[in-house]
Amino acid sequence: MLQKSNPKNDNIQVFIKDKLYPRSEAKVSVFDSSVQGGDAVWEGLRVYPEGIVCLDKHLTRLHESAKTLAFADIPSKEFIKKAIKQTLDANGMTDDTHIRLTLTRGEKITSGMDPRLNQSGSCLIVLAEWKPLVYDNDHGIKVISTSQRRNSPHFLDSKIHHNNLLNNIIAKIQANVAGKDAGLMLDDRGFIAELNGSNLFMVKDGKVFTPFAHACLPGITRNSVIELCKKHEIEISEADITLSQFYNADGVIATGTMGELTPVVEIDGRIIPKGDKLQNKIIDLFTKEVRRLCEKLD
Repeated sequence: MLQKSNPKNDNIQVFIKDKLYPRSEAKVSVFDSSVQGGDAVWEGLRVYPEGIVCLDKHLTRLHESAKTLAFADIPSKEFIKKAIKQTLDANGMTDDTHIRLTLTRGEKITSGMDPRLNQSGSCLIVLAEWKPLVYDNDHGIKVISTSQRRNSPHFLDSKIHHNNLLNNIIAKIQANVAGKDAGLMLDDRGFIAELNGSNLFMVKDGKVFTPFAHACLPGITRNSVIELCKKHEIEISEADITLSQFYNADGVIATGTMGELTPVVEIDGRIIPKGDKLQNKIIDLFTKEVRRLCEKLD
């Protein structure tokens, strides 16, 4: 599904480094590490009237990703929360908002790969937009398996939520060419990993399964669904799952901050049932409880 531009975002304020800029002036240097090598980490946040969903977990993952990449001058959670609040307040945003939170390694003194060239500290970007959920969750999405494999830790650990997204983008391109909504990515062993931008769950015979997070991002919404199932005594387990098993599922759900829970109704031309009772129960439970996962900004 192609996202659409919203005229309400034409004049938004964007936080960069230490202050707000109007959209037309919101820029980073050509020497910034995000431009030079995709050397940055990021989080997607969803805003509801009750607050931001799982905010502390997102900030923890941002910090851990930046630490893994040996960033210097990582801003504190308190600083980031103030920057987010300042941005939302400036734009009058309290609901139906998506935040792209990015932390780059910062500006280099000259172009190059060496992190020692970064001598000005990291750069925080808070980009908040008026944006509905990315998918039509009533009708579901159609996906296709792609030739692009999801990285294993041998190559680039998926636990690092980094800005080098070419692995996923190539899968998305293949889905676009096929006229589908998303690309389904296998791991290097041939088991299901995730969609190009979402985790996956499978319902089968009254049980719920999700791929091991060996090669996929262990998403925060994914974790919320796992905790939700355990809370409501729904049997759930992580497993190595093949395409054939997903083709024959009673129901499949994609999960992510930008789309919440989305039924997958077709994989590689195979129709996936959409009305499974357990699938619908999980979606209904999440819809009711997602706002309880929100955290208010002081």
